[in-house]
Amino acid sequence: MKRVLVITYYWPPSGGSGVQRWLKFAKYLPQFGWQPVIYTPENPEANSEDKVLLNDILPGTEVIKKRIIEPYGIYKALLGKKKKSPIKANIISNGEDKSLMHKFSMFIRGNIFIPDPRCLWIRPSVKFLKRYLKENHIDAIVSTGPPHSMHLIAKQLSRETGIKWIADFRDPWTEIFFFKHLGLSKWADRRHRRLEQSVLDNADTIVVVSQKMQEDFAKRTSTPVEVITNGFDPDDFTKESSTEAEKAKGGLCHSKEKFTIVHTGLLVDNGNPDKLWHVLGEMAKKDSAFAGNLEIRVMGQVDQSIVNDINQCGIAKNFVNMGYVPHNVATMWQQAADLLLLPLRKEPEAAAILTGKFFEYVAAGSPILAFGPLESNLATELEKSGCGTICEWEDCDAIKRAVEESYKRFLKMKNGDLSGVQDSQMECRRAAQLKYSRKTLTGQLSGLLNKLTDNR
Repeated sequence: MKRVLVITYYWPPSGGSGVQRWLKFAKYLPQFGWQPVIYTPENPEANSEDKVLLNDILPGTEVIKKRIIEPYGIYKALLGKKKKSPIKANIISNGEDKSLMHKFSMFIRGNIFIPDPRCLWIRPSVKFLKRYLKENHIDAIVSTGPPHSMHLIAKQLSRETGIKWIADFRDPWTEIFFFKHLGLSKWADRRHRRLEQSVLDNADTIVVVSQKMQEDFAKRTSTPVEVITNGFDPDDFTKESSTEAEKAKGGLCHSKEKFTIVHTGLLVDNGNPDKLWHVLGEMAKKDSAFAGNLEIRVMGQVDQSIVNDINQCGIAKNFVNMGYVPHNVATMWQQAADLLLLPLRKEPEAAAILTGKFFEYVAAGSPILAFGPLESNLATELEKSGCGTICEWEDCDAIKRAVEESYKRFLKMKNGDLSGVQDSQMECRRAAQLKYSRKTLTGQLSGLLNKLTDNR
């Protein structure tokens, strides 16, 4: 069996979306003749912890850990935060804190810690892994970012050892939405772009998660750029996994007496579907039955600006903020939902984003209501799957139509009329299984690894 060194910042028991992609690749790679060796920090700054994800690590998987020094202790001290308090994801767009100190910390993050606050791990990691590679055979290296410091570790290792290297971009680097908000000096901007270009030009293969990312990178490098989207793991959507999730919630399972709108994951202020809250508030005012049936459940990090908007629209009593929940609990609620929310960002760069959440939503079989550009990767995939609709942020009429359609579907099911509903769910799940399963996607990855190493 060939061996691939995977350099990743995110690994269980850390939770969140950044963990899923390579946790699942590592789970299925041995079935395609590749044994993953994971290199990850011993003490990462985790936004959340999800020990359930440890169950996906195959017995015998080699996980190498080394301590990392990060500047977040200084950041917390500057903002008066407790030492053990987690750093909120996407703090650049967080509506809770627009203070001068917060802006200053973002300036430091963008101009001093290049390409990201994990840059202090690059040099010691290269030194450590060079020793490891002298004593252990590795056929290929994969780095996955963000954080993009992981790519810089891999670049130097590949250059000094001659081992083939795949750079996997889960998100863009300089084209990500918050890059323009970092307050970069001209020098820092050039530095970011030079480092990004060096990764694009020195990797043996670039892997991205969407078509638009592929098009962007292909314009800037002669290195092959391949698309391997995110996906879903069928094991997360079995009857057994749902039962375990119900147990994890203390036996509380979904009641079909409520029209349940669900969002899982990060929900931030520049991805706030504020017109949706307005539409729901107006519908609740006009229809007491709708108001009695409505339930909005969110799980994960939620910006305070969204909570404020929901309160102002008069639907606070319909809102349930569950906070962070284990991944298997999130997939249970995805399947139980009457409508799944999928807002992108109110940024032009959102057109290139195809979030991993989309694939799990499709696998869940519940209708999707997305928000973002109508000309985007997400819009294209929604149309292909037939599992939902996308609305522009300000289009209240389209939003209302989508909600009303799902509500009518809910009332039919509540009255025992399942005609067409189960068929629609099964059609979505079959489409997802064929194209988006983690095992299928891992097969694509192993094909790239084989191509690289067979030609060596």
